[in-house]
Amino acid sequence: MIDASVLVVGAGAIGGVTAAKMKDGVRRLSVLDANKEHVGRMRDPGLLLDELGEERHVRLDAHAGPSDLEDPFDFALVTLKAPHLESALGPLVERDLATTFVSLGNGLVQDRIAAIVGDENLIVGTVEWGATNLGAGHLAQTTTAPFVIGEPEGETKDRTRLLAEVLETVAEVRVTENIIGQVWSKLLVNSAFSGLGAVSGLLYSEVVADPAGREAALAVWREGYDVGVAQGITMDEVLGVPADSLVVRGPEDRQRADEALEVAMGYAGATKASMLQDLERGARTEVDVINGCVVQRGREYNVETPLNKRVVELMHTMERGERRPGRDALEELQALEG
Repeated sequence: MIDASVLVVGAGAIGGVTAAKMKDGVRRLSVLDANKEHVGRMRDPGLLLDELGEERHVRLDAHAGPSDLEDPFDFALVTLKAPHLESALGPLVERDLATTFVSLGNGLVQDRIAAIVGDENLIVGTVEWGATNLGAGHLAQTTTAPFVIGEPEGETKDRTRLLAEVLETVAEVRVTENIIGQVWSKLLVNSAFSGLGAVSGLLYSEVVADPAGREAALAVWREGYDVGVAQGITMDEVLGVPADSLVVRGPEDRQRADEALEVAMGYAGATKASMLQDLERGARTEVDVINGCVVQRGREYNVETPLNKRVVELMHTMERGERRPGRDALEELQALEG
């Protein structure tokens, strides 16, 4: 058992699975989630965890608010959706309930979290494995892949190594001194596969298997990659492949990209986009901090991002209930690329 105390902030698909798998691996573990029904079921009879097809109940010390939490935790793992960051993290900072906060969410939210908790109190991470929220008290891990963590300033510290030990109770962990490049590479994954998975209603592998989806995904990826290059970011490996292996500019790049897609889908093909899960629950998605951030940065650095822009527009239309996810969205995006 690792001598560390951990608070998981947000027990959705990623956070809840993380907490359940970590429970017996650290000295102290608590979970914070605003959904009272979900909290109640995590406490009794326990979270029903489907881990790659194997089910078990895991009782967790879950709370709907921070008022009855005592003593600071070594780490607060932040797996919240972007719209809830300020309201959830502010009270934790006010009560000094965590020594180090770990950003594990999607999109470009790291600066927002740092503004709340303090730059010096933040470690940044990404999650390459996938999970699905099946309802209150019921979560499923659908794929296996690593966590990637690193210090915002680059140099690995003692706390980074301790965090790696903590997260290894859940999944493989890779420590990088280029976390900025890793975050942007993960943004490419989310913009291309989660974005298109959400607007189409398909799993990642189904997007790639659809001819229109495959072309649209590669085009969305290329736009985001070019925006990263324009910022001077050296992008990190993600889903087992170099970020540039999925950049197609001509026929000569096709075989390399097809081979890289096969590797990447071996890690993440069974993933159901978190933004699709949000749409199905009638919740607001994180498209503005995923595809929307690609568009925003592209505008700042004079890089055209028409497909990412259209994904944002489609998602907002679907959030308002004016359109449903479907394959026709992929065909529309492919036509825009053509």
